Parts: sequence; C-alpha cells; structure tokens
Amino acid sequence: MNNKQQTGAAGNLLAQLDKLQRHNRQGSFKTKERYYEAMKRFCRFVSERFNLQKLANISDKHMIAYVEDMQERELAASTIKTELAAIRFWHDKIPEARYKLPSNETLDLEKRTFGGVDRAWTQGEFNRMIALCWKVEREDYAALFTLARYVGLRIHECFRIDTAIAERAVENSEITIKGKGGKIRTVPISKSVEIELKAMLEITDRGHKLFVSDNTKTHLAIKQLQQFIIEHKEQVQEPNSDRPLTFHGLRHFCAAEWYLTLKELGYDDYWARKQVSQWLGHERDDVTKIYLASLMRMEGADV
Repeated sequence: MNNKQQTGAAGNLLAQLDKLQRHNRQGSFKTKERYYEAMKRFCRFVSERFNLQKLANISDKHMIAYVEDMQERELAASTIKTELAAIRFWHDKIPEARYKLPSNETLDLEKRTFGGVDRAWTQGEFNRMIALCWKVEREDYAALFTLARYVGLRIHECFRIDTAIAERAVENSEITIKGKGGKIRTVPISKSVEIELKAMLEITDRGHKLFVSDNTKTHLAIKQLQQFIIEHKEQVQEPNSDRPLTFHGLRHFCAAEWYLTLKELGYDDYWARKQVSQWLGHERDDVTKIYLASLMRMEGADV
C-alpha cells in the first residue's frame, strides 16, 4: 500500500469519526475528548495495516491486531483497556455496524496483558526465519531478528541504531541503547550479534542508520518488517501453534533464556529477574514476569 492509499484510507475513517462526534451527546467533555483521540489512533492503525475504508467494517481481527500492536509497544494494561473502551464507545454509534466487537474476556486480555500467554519464539522458529531472510537476501532483517533474539531490543530501538552505535558495540562487545522514556542501558552482545553488526556496517555509509534508508521514514520501515513476519508466518511457525508470532516475541525468548542462564549460574530467583529487568530496560518486577510466561515450555524442551 502506498502513501497516497494510506492517507486516503485514514482520511475516510477520520471523516466518518468526525461525523459521529458532531452528533454525539453522550459522555462528559473530557471522556469524549479522550475517547476521540484514542479512536483517531485506532483509525490510523487500521488504515495503515488493513487499508480499512469504513468504520462499519471494524471486526475482531482489527481489534486483535491492535491489541497485539499495543502490547508490542508495551503499553500498560489500563491504557490498553481504555483504548478498547474508546473503540467500543464510538462503534456503538456507527449506523449499521456489520460486526459485534469482541469483549476483553473474548480477547483473553487479562492473560495477554499480564503474562498468561506464551509469546516467545522457539529456537526452530528463529532458525527458519533467519534462513528465510538469507534466501530472500534480506541481511538487514536477519540482523534485526538477531538483535531481538540475543539482545532483547524493542523494534523501535533496533531501528534507531546508527553506525556510531554499532561500531562501539562491536569494539566493546556490548551495546548501549536509549529506550522508552529516554532510559539508557548497556547490554552485552554475543558473537552472532557482532557478526551481524559488522555485516551491516560494511554496507552502511558512516553516520547513517543501519536499518533505515535515507528515502524511507522509520515508521514505514518498521511496518515493512512487521508485514514480512505476517506474510511468512506459516513458513516459520511450529505446526499447530496458536502463539502470536511477532517481532516482540523474540524479546520474550531472549528474556526467558537470560533468566534460565542466570539461574544456572547460581543467581536466586529475585536477582535473576532483577538482572533481566535491567537488560530489558524495565524497573518493575511485575513487567519482567510477563516476559517469563514461556518458561514452562522452555524448561521442558530443547530450545
């Protein structure tokens, strides 16, 4: 989908939303304003991801995709619920809406938000994805997946890496990243990551970003990577798996493996989680526990 199509789809949805807003008399001014801004975010998302043209066609697949996107951005559970409440608020006002929207319970939101769902990739899934990247000559994607798998970087953090950051990482065997809220953390890198960074440095002009070309906007480069995962999911994922397969799932895989390694080195449960939390760029222990939902599978299988 090109930029003109995206702008057109988003414009159509926002025009429909504005019409609903003009005729709405329900809710306080603050509630209507908060829900309006939330719905605008959702409209932009479904226009970019699905090229949706009509609010009346919003369905469960749009809600599920939006929840997964918010989880990838690590939004708080309360924020996700508010965003969904806003979508339902406006959806109730759409004349002749075609579908009934799923409830939080149907979305299994509590489990998905608080760590009950195993989101981590298996080693086999990661290996197949890397092989696929090599097959289609996407060395940049292979490097991105490797950074998430072994360094636990968020997708936006990966796309911020420039040649200066990569050169220091290769020299020092650790990478320093500015994460959410401007928090800076340093994470050790493996030989696999070092190899991928060196390969990207060879094809990137000094002073430029490793994964974003000069004529591409960062958010579009991120969308292209996410679409790549969606298009090749069936080739990569384990048979009969119902786990979400997203870039963020590699961060879960990395966190769980870090935790198990630290435990094997003699760290107790608290200090293992604390170290993993630091490498992930978190301060809250309850957030770190979300990343460890895959441990039952990982402890019982050769990963």
